[in-house]
Amino acid sequence: MPDSAAAPVILGTTGPFPHSVLAERHPAIIQQVRDAFPYGPEQHRALDALLRNCTEGVIEPLPGHDRWHDWGLDEYAGQSWFDVPWLWSESWFYRRLLDAVGYFGTGPWQGIDPFRPFKLAELDAKETDEELAALDTLDDDPDHALLHGSLWGNRADLGFRLSAEAGAAVSALVADDSAALWPLLRGGTLCLVADNAGRELVPDLLLIAHLLDTGRAGRAVLHIKPYPYYVSDATTADVLDALRRLTAAPGTAAAYGRTLWSAMSDGRLTVRAHPFSCAPLPYAEMPDDLRAEFASADLTLFKGDLNYRRLVGDRRWPPTTPFADVTAWFPGPVAALRTLKSDVITGLSADTEAALDAAEGQRWRTAGTHALIQVNPLPSAATSPR
Repeated sequence: MPDSAAAPVILGTTGPFPHSVLAERHPAIIQQVRDAFPYGPEQHRALDALLRNCTEGVIEPLPGHDRWHDWGLDEYAGQSWFDVPWLWSESWFYRRLLDAVGYFGTGPWQGIDPFRPFKLAELDAKETDEELAALDTLDDDPDHALLHGSLWGNRADLGFRLSAEAGAAVSALVADDSAALWPLLRGGTLCLVADNAGRELVPDLLLIAHLLDTGRAGRAVLHIKPYPYYVSDATTADVLDALRRLTAAPGTAAAYGRTLWSAMSDGRLTVRAHPFSCAPLPYAEMPDDLRAEFASADLTLFKGDLNYRRLVGDRRWPPTTPFADVTAWFPGPVAALRTLKSDVITGLSADTEAALDAAEGQRWRTAGTHALIQVNPLPSAATSPR
């Protein structure tokens, strides 16, 4: 196991990127949410208070957040949002934003997703039509095409393929363990921990449909969020929106949509919204029931940047730290499909890290222009790297 003491937890003050998210991105999100709905004076006052608090104030010990007391609220209350683990403060922001707009209240705004307009706009974009139409022209290797479509999400090109520019100084794919992934899909259970809704969730669903159709997976469990989170994270409503989008499309997309519809009806595809999916903690601290579920799967596939941070630990690991080491605690075979959008990274070769730094400085970590496929087929289920 790697020495976690040598890889400090990322705080809001750990470099310019986490700081910019807390100081700039969160206020911008508050404004976008305010503009997206005709909220009343009560919601406007609550949003104003959240803006002041998250940029200038301290974390407040609010009543009625029982689960959050178990997740660290008592420990971090009274501290600046910038001085606690960045993963924690980001997650707390979204939980407080839902409080501000009345999502958990008893009034008319109860259960209204404040991010839904943004999700639907992306799902309904013409680019989605073009990407779905491209399914009709896939080559003889749909495994590769659909895996890379899921990897890149809404950065996928129209052929659902990785499109690294020929002659580039460094490849867009900085790590590729896909050869170790396919042998793990032996007709058993696949757990896919989803990330974003819209044009990223669609290729995730297409990959699941393909694996069910080909028998590589006999059953799939799609883990989504129990409530809106991180602007675009997928909820049950987003899964249904994406499924309707597929079934209403022409050609191959509709066929995949029918596969998914049938699979949900007969239990081959299950949607799961575990409360820990919205926890501000690494998955190494997941509860026993979720651990047992992942342990029973032939493969658990974590999608996206946030899930990667939670899988390996949101720490400033040396980039050459082996992925197998930081996931050795996981209870079963595990893989990550991730576009790089934050500082945390593991599993790179020394040559790859040096080439990336030489070509782009540190920008490659956060720009979303690089991706990885990492697999640990035989975790030891040892002590977690905390």
